[in-house]
Amino acid sequence: MKIIFMGTPSYATEIFKALRKEQNMELVCLVTQPDKPVGRKQVLTPPDVKKFVLDQKIEIDILQPNSLRDETTQNQIRAYQADFIIVAAYGKILPKEVLDIATCINLHASILPKYRGASPIQESLLNQDKFTGVTAMKMDEGLDTGDILSYSYVEIKEMKVDELFEKLSLLASELTIKTLKNYDSLLSVPQIDASSSHCAKIKKSDAVVELDSAKKIFAKFKAFYFWPGINLTNGLKIKQMKLATLKGAKNQILEIKKQSIIVGCSDGSIEIIEVQPPNKKKMNVVDFIRGKRLKKGDLII
Repeated sequence: MKIIFMGTPSYATEIFKALRKEQNMELVCLVTQPDKPVGRKQVLTPPDVKKFVLDQKIEIDILQPNSLRDETTQNQIRAYQADFIIVAAYGKILPKEVLDIATCINLHASILPKYRGASPIQESLLNQDKFTGVTAMKMDEGLDTGDILSYSYVEIKEMKVDELFEKLSLLASELTIKTLKNYDSLLSVPQIDASSSHCAKIKKSDAVVELDSAKKIFAKFKAFYFWPGINLTNGLKIKQMKLATLKGAKNQILEIKKQSIIVGCSDGSIEIIEVQPPNKKKMNVVDFIRGKRLKKGDLII
């Protein structure tokens, strides 16, 4: 079974690792996003899956096209005569010309048709879902609209986005192997468009929170923990927090503990443990309010 793999972040890397372990599955090419400048020094950095290949000194062809609509790139992919193209968080929609080269299967990190689009893991946390999962989908020209081949699910519990990301990547790697091994006997099921929902790409502006619903703030904290984080309207980033049970006025410091403070919201309250003021390092919140000479009953904003 000859396989072309298309993926970019660590989610894709776990699936790539699983495919490499299978004796009857040959990875003939890796297609990933171009290297990008990262950080203040803008160091040119490869995608996670390419970094893994280079670090492990794996011998495999790597393509990093700017566009899959380029005819030269399409001919390169076609030349491998692959049986399957496995796609996992690649980051670009595959045009019909690529879809026609081989059977394309996408490992999408939600139970489709829920959360089509760019940020399904974060969306499940924002909506405080009890369960989420991974869907193996036969790709078509739409955005995550293809027929469903198989899926796996997991209970979210108290996981933050990085923990859930890791769990789903392991689920996806197992599901990929099962789907390929049983492909000929699987019945593909069309998605019900009326039940679908779409999630957009996350922006830095999504990080700003009002102290309204404590549960929604905590959901945002978990969803954006890896990036972009959350911050109050005065720019104060909340680095560590949890839900509290006290009741009080919005923005008011309701209690000061040894290592944390409880702040009132319009609905409920939150316990803040660690913060990061604008242009400063993160610190314990009690040290922060002492520096600001804030006391119980004062407003944090």
